[in-house]
Amino acid sequence: MDKIKISLPVIVEGKYDKIKLDSILDARIITTGGFGIFNNAEKKALIKRLCQNGVILLCDSDGAGKVIRAHIKSFLPPEKVINLYIPKVAGKEKRKKEGSKEGTLGVEGMDADLLRALFQKYADSSTKGRTPITKRDFYLHGLSGGDNSTAKRDALAARYDLPSGMTANALLDALNIIASLEEFEATAAAL
Repeated sequence: MDKIKISLPVIVEGKYDKIKLDSILDARIITTGGFGIFNNAEKKALIKRLCQNGVILLCDSDGAGKVIRAHIKSFLPPEKVINLYIPKVAGKEKRKKEGSKEGTLGVEGMDADLLRALFQKYADSSTKGRTPITKRDFYLHGLSGGDNSTAKRDALAARYDLPSGMTANALLDALNIIASLEEFEATAAAL
């Protein structure tokens, strides 16, 4: 089955949620690191920057998910956040020895068809045909694999109001959300 193309970034709690959504969505998926978002100023800055055109927020339906959702919503403009909710379904994820405190499934444990139905109305074809920025592009512009690559990435990140210290992969993901290949090339060449 084809993946659903979503042009907006999708924010989820953890890496297993991301893995689950990667199997059904063609989208940029950002993890909060669970409660790690509370103390990670760089992650907050990245999420703020990426939300300029909007974000889709999908957290677990348990108490922890509600706290994380409320925290994220506290630093984003409400009109830019699309809240998606999964139903409370009793059970535990296959990889866990014990279920959650509330005994319900999280995003990673949800049925793929249910998740598809949640995201279907946000399917987008506006970025179809858009040429992505690749690791090769980064290498050719000296942003990875060369002398001073980190400093060059930091300079590029500053041009896009992104946090410094991003890895090449993290910066690449962010730029593919907010810039076209042409915009990136012009900005990278001007460094």
